[in-house]
Amino acid sequence: MDDHAVTTQDPFRAVLYPHRSLSPRGFLILMSAIGGVSFVTGFAFLLIGAWPVLGFFGLDVALVYVAFKLNYRAARAHEVVELTPDLLTITRVTPAGASQRFEFNPYWTRVRLAQSPDGRTDLKIASHGREFSFGRLLNDDERRDFAQTLERALFAARGPATGSAASP
Repeated sequence: MDDHAVTTQDPFRAVLYPHRSLSPRGFLILMSAIGGVSFVTGFAFLLIGAWPVLGFFGLDVALVYVAFKLNYRAARAHEVVELTPDLLTITRVTPAGASQRFEFNPYWTRVRLAQSPDGRTDLKIASHGREFSFGRLLNDDERRDFAQTLERALFAARGPATGSAASP
């Protein structure tokens, strides 16, 4: 059985998170290195009599820390894609935890992946002449892969093709 096959007992579910290349441990190492270098350099300026520079080095470390914390907060945003034979649901969750839910009939839904000449992609769900963009948290390669995976899951959710074999 295909890993992405959808049955009533085994619905398709994917959670789309933005990519973050720096782990919490990596963040600790980076902040320790920046803080250490800033402290040593600031202390050297303090020893030569330029004591106000020490405060600016501390401010730089604080700003880098705040920037990373805001980036990690933004990483809490995600989208949940759930598919059963009866319903395709996309739930968007903001970094603050607020969510929006969008529902589609899988039989009338198509996956559209628009590609621009420079390789950028835009992933959409098309249904009844309207399009809904999602997957913006993913990079272009991940969107391509997810589009294929979701297409296979939609095909499986629709079940066997009707009218393909004539009955006597």
